[in-house]
Amino acid sequence: MASLKYAAIRAAFEGFALPGVAGFVRAVAPVEGVIFTLHRVLPTPPAEFSPNAILQVQPEFLDFTIGRVRDLGIDIISLDEAVERLRNPGKHKPFAVFTFDDAYCDNLVHALPILRRHNCPFTLYVPTALVDGVGEIWWQALEDIVAKQAAIGVMLNGGKEYLDCATVAQKREAYDRLYWHMRGLPEDQRVVFMADLAASYGFDLHQHCRDLIMDWATLQTFADEPLCTIGAHTVHHYELAKLSDAEARNEIDQSRAVIEAQFGKRPEHLSFPLGGPRSAGQREYAMAEELGFKTAVTTKPGGLTGRNAATLTSLPRISLNGLFQARRYVDVFATGSIFSLLGRAGA
Repeated sequence: MASLKYAAIRAAFEGFALPGVAGFVRAVAPVEGVIFTLHRVLPTPPAEFSPNAILQVQPEFLDFTIGRVRDLGIDIISLDEAVERLRNPGKHKPFAVFTFDDAYCDNLVHALPILRRHNCPFTLYVPTALVDGVGEIWWQALEDIVAKQAAIGVMLNGGKEYLDCATVAQKREAYDRLYWHMRGLPEDQRVVFMADLAASYGFDLHQHCRDLIMDWATLQTFADEPLCTIGAHTVHHYELAKLSDAEARNEIDQSRAVIEAQFGKRPEHLSFPLGGPRSAGQREYAMAEELGFKTAVTTKPGGLTGRNAATLTSLPRISLNGLFQARRYVDVFATGSIFSLLGRAGA
């Protein structure tokens, strides 16, 4: 199913990447701007079995994207400036905002030098428990466990099942089944399920988190960086829609309080974990507004127009997807109206 989805998206990208097409769309269906989503920036290409490859781009692609966006006459600005432009539509050049979720260590090693070289403003959204080293990057942990096993034994549907993982195709099938099983569980049950799976295969979830996510001392570099805006990304990176009102509010507000205590500045911008309709909706958007956030971003695809000034806590973003790193696609990524169309089509 996922392969068919991405094949369809790739076909659409190839069509929009034909000479002149993206430029024509920008001219006839202009938007005020776009917000790009990134996660990891790694120099090596992903292995053949890498279901989370969508979350990583190579430094050369990031470098090219920043330069190409500016060559297209698009300003790269901060979220704060984006808010002002949305409130005064039609008075500025199109803009782009670069955002990074989760505070991966590789953002410091591979992304920050590029961002500095281009003088590129950006926002880094920080999940505080992960930075404390007591959270879990469960989606990547699942990939790493499946990658090393020829078979996985798990409790599913009330009984023990064994999932073959000997081939890449079997690994993908096993990963998808376990991933979506966990996505369907309440968060407390998912945490237990993942902990049991990790324990069964000698996988240290906390050390894994510590290896992938920056600690507070390292994050100070970003807090001190003039180009960087630190945003909140909840405490545990839970899907807020699965939580009670009180739990969801605490996840948001406590993360902001921890960041303020660490860096002396109160975050004004929020990213909803996972960020799709299953993970955050009208309740969460209203909650972010009630808690006083200037913006909150989703992962719903789309460009920004003046109408978004009235919905600043449910802003769409465009994922710089690791499966689509061809340079000819950057003009497509920069054309927000294309993603508004794809979003409405359910792509």
